[in-house]
Amino acid sequence: MDTLAKQVVVGVSVAVALVALAGAVIAGAGKSSRPERTPGPAALRWSPGACVTGDLALTPCNGGASEVVAIAPDPPGPGDCPEDTDDVLRVGPGRTACVRNFLDPHPGAPGGGGGLLRVGDCVALDGRERPCARPGWYGRAVAITPDAAACPEGTLDTLGGGSRTICLGPGGQVLDRGACVARPPGRVADRSDVTRVACGSARAWARVLSFETAAGSCPARSERYLRSASAPRPVTCLDVLSK
Repeated sequence: MDTLAKQVVVGVSVAVALVALAGAVIAGAGKSSRPERTPGPAALRWSPGACVTGDLALTPCNGGASEVVAIAPDPPGPGDCPEDTDDVLRVGPGRTACVRNFLDPHPGAPGGGGGLLRVGDCVALDGRERPCARPGWYGRAVAITPDAAACPEGTLDTLGGGSRTICLGPGGQVLDRGACVARPPGRVADRSDVTRVACGSARAWARVLSFETAAGSCPARSERYLRSASAPRPVTCLDVLSK
């Protein structure tokens, strides 16, 4: 009997101890001194996958118009932004964001006027891309090369310099054989002063006969010529229509 009583007493003591411990745990959980942290909105960062509004500001992705597809140096070098980039935004010292719209239109498509300069795009005299559907562009890119010597055959003019040359083909203000030009304002004129016009126009002053490396190589009936220090064909030989 004594042995059984001891066993019972021990068993009761353990049960009481467990109940007391459980009570201590529960009481402790209810009186925690560490404040509960409420989750806040995630910080918006210029990083791949971030979303951008139509005003080119970061936004949660339930309301964005475009997406950051890459972060690149400023300015981006060849291959730094994906080919389908619609816009390039400066987002910090030495950093740009390559952005693509979720929906049409996609200005980064060839001729669209935005994104990366590529073959088929139209450019102004300063080398900046312009939408081909709007006036004000000088020529259309047929290649983009390290220098003018690398331009493909058929290149009519070039823009740029340094590490990039834009090789231009027909279209815009770029001259080719048979094109007509208005009379420049003086004997010495910038390329921007030479305006291509319709040959039937009252403003048509001369017609392009050929392009040569030297004025002495112009055809015999060429009375005037234009000289450019930067064009791949430095001398443009002209047949004057309006004396």
